[in-house]
Amino acid sequence: MTDTAQTTPDPSTAVNPAMDIGDIFKILPHRYPFLLIDRVLELVRMKRIVALKNVTITEPFFQGHFPGKPIMPGVLIVEAIAQAGGLLLLTEVPNRDEMLMVFTGIEKARFRRPVVPGDQLRIEVEVRAWRITAARLEGKAYVDGKVAAEATVTCRLVPRNVGSGAAEEENL
Repeated sequence: MTDTAQTTPDPSTAVNPAMDIGDIFKILPHRYPFLLIDRVLELVRMKRIVALKNVTITEPFFQGHFPGKPIMPGVLIVEAIAQAGGLLLLTEVPNRDEMLMVFTGIEKARFRRPVVPGDQLRIEVEVRAWRITAARLEGKAYVDGKVAAEATVTCRLVPRNVGSGAAEEENL
């Protein structure tokens, strides 16, 4: 007699299949020209994400950074790390349409090499701490297997309906 019992995988280690841009649109609120994630290669729930950003000469920031020598601004590489982390975290939020994941801090940011048109960023983010409404993430962005940038980012989940006035900001 064969044993047909199946074990249920631990949800904290389940690897989700790749996500294309349509899947990303369903989770992240960012849109052109500020969406900096094109594809997800790997997502391990509540632990890790690997995403791609294809860097093209048509990116609007290259018009002024720098004419004749286009280099992706480091702060946008860190933003791509944060977006990948937000994508990982927001997959766990059932009411994500009512919430925003906002940046609350950047630590240990280092820029190791320039990122230029034609490069593909491989963004790897790991969760270091996770609470219901906040997280600390470590991310690295690679080009051709070499670290281009790295940073530790913190973020917080806030309601989308919060206004932009000073009184509302105090309530965050």
